[in-house]
Amino acid sequence: MALIITEECINCDVCEPVCPNEAIFMGVEIFEIDPELCTECVGHFDEPQCVEICPVECIPKDENYQETPEELLEKYKKLTAE
Repeated sequence: MALIITEECINCDVCEPVCPNEAIFMGVEIFEIDPELCTECVGHFDEPQCVEICPVECIPKDENYQETPEELLEKYKKLTAE
């Protein structure tokens, strides 16, 4: 599953630089996550770094993009060309 940033986001900009896949970007009003690039940090870290660092806990799993850990690992491999 990809992650999503909810409207509770305070635009503090701490999540964007910690994303290893560069999936986080500034949207029209708040930061957003590109589900095609988000692997929940599978392949990089044990836990999603944006979730770990977010001060307002506004980054849940995106129910619209359900993926298994195996699928996330395959996406990681494609993104990193391994």
